[in-house]
Amino acid sequence: MSDAVQVEGTPARKPLGEALDGAKFGSLHRKFWLLAALGIMLDGFDFFIIGVANPLIAKDFGASAAQTGIVSAAAILGAVVGAGLLGPLGDKIGRRRIFKFDLIMFVVFSVLCIFACDIWSLVAFRFMLGVAIGLDYPIAASYLAEILPSKGRGRWLVGGFAMQAVGILLGAVVGVVVLNLLPEVDSWRWMLGFGVVPALVIIYLRRKVPESPRWLAQNGKEEEAIEVAEQLSGVPVEVTETDRRRSAPVPEGLKAFIQPQLFRKDMRRRTIFTAVPWFLMDIATYGVGIFTPTLIAAIAVTSADTSFITDDIVSTEATALLDIFLPIGFLIAIIMVDRVGRVRLQVTGFAAMTVALVILGLAEGLPGGGEEHIPMVAIGFALFNLMMNAGPNATTFALPAEVFPSDVRAAGHGFAAACAKLGAAIGVFFFPILLDSVGPEALLFGVAGCTVLGLLVTVAFRIEPMGRSLDEVSGQEAAALAPRVAPP
Repeated sequence: MSDAVQVEGTPARKPLGEALDGAKFGSLHRKFWLLAALGIMLDGFDFFIIGVANPLIAKDFGASAAQTGIVSAAAILGAVVGAGLLGPLGDKIGRRRIFKFDLIMFVVFSVLCIFACDIWSLVAFRFMLGVAIGLDYPIAASYLAEILPSKGRGRWLVGGFAMQAVGILLGAVVGVVVLNLLPEVDSWRWMLGFGVVPALVIIYLRRKVPESPRWLAQNGKEEEAIEVAEQLSGVPVEVTETDRRRSAPVPEGLKAFIQPQLFRKDMRRRTIFTAVPWFLMDIATYGVGIFTPTLIAAIAVTSADTSFITDDIVSTEATALLDIFLPIGFLIAIIMVDRVGRVRLQVTGFAAMTVALVILGLAEGLPGGGEEHIPMVAIGFALFNLMMNAGPNATTFALPAEVFPSDVRAAGHGFAAACAKLGAAIGVFFFPILLDSVGPEALLFGVAGCTVLGLLVTVAFRIEPMGRSLDEVSGQEAAALAPRVAPP
């Protein structure tokens, strides 16, 4: 459709991107936001529940520390594949198609986890479940960034990722309930299988989600783009050359998955800025987060006078109590992200996480260990959870969705998320091994080094999207290449 000519007496049509950026946040935005964000909730659930299930799985299958690490890392490695290799499919075939596919995968492999017959079948099923989780990350983030108005975009992006905390709390409730009602070693099967319930609900709710209007405009489906954009903005819309432009030719074949345009000179800074801090943060987030029950047991609640199941219940309940600080941290991020900016929040969060890890390490190193310094342990975990979510755990999700152009947004976010999940896999695989070999004190100080490095990279490569239109911050206004015809 060519640019429209205004007829006397009719409202002037706004360019699609301008209309979406300037729209008032309405009921449709809220509905589409919720449907995208609910998938992130499943990641939070799986994030927590595997930490509760790990000791039970190890006991049931007689798993070594290394095998426990592999079980923990399997879904995360699957997420690397889902986000990094399959995420670019969202740029190629659209966001909506992936929305319909990834949660079906989640349901199928969650059910198969219930019936895993040995440690290696469980690893295989959790790897494939992770592919589904990883695939949802870049698609949800890209979709949200492309439909949200500029005013409050950061707040709602962070709010979408805050659904991870809802999933974590759901996992905490499920873990505690199952352990108390079914205190047998194989109760882990019920824990992992419970994720099917919310996934089926989300599949039903997502069945009528429309395609991203920005993606439609760039892929030759302008009438559909206008229809969706007018529903979201409430004003007459036209597709202009800026709306049609792509920042780079679309790669074909294997290059469609590798996405070499992310490493061009004009994209390199964006790629480093979004991928490296997220990688470093997830080493800390997943390592400490998944093994919080194990760490609490090692630092503060181990006792020769209690049973294995009793220790797991106590450490899980303590973890659930400390995890109250996760949604509080997200609430702080939601309030502050469009006031102080993404970069400042990320730097502050990394600094506070470092302090928290040092406190935990010092508590373990003092005479009597963590058992004699419970207030320090509680403060350390609470500060870590609070400032992780008030800072980099929120901002690292939002930034890739904002700084990359629309035509590589899913690929850019997918690459950053894949790097993050790779960091998470490193954290969860080596955490139990290092916990056994070097002890909690040295391990916590080592993780603190990762958070310091994340802070430094953020400062060195910073790009601040606050107060800027999506096209401006992503460089889309400078793009000048022709659109392509979308697949049928």
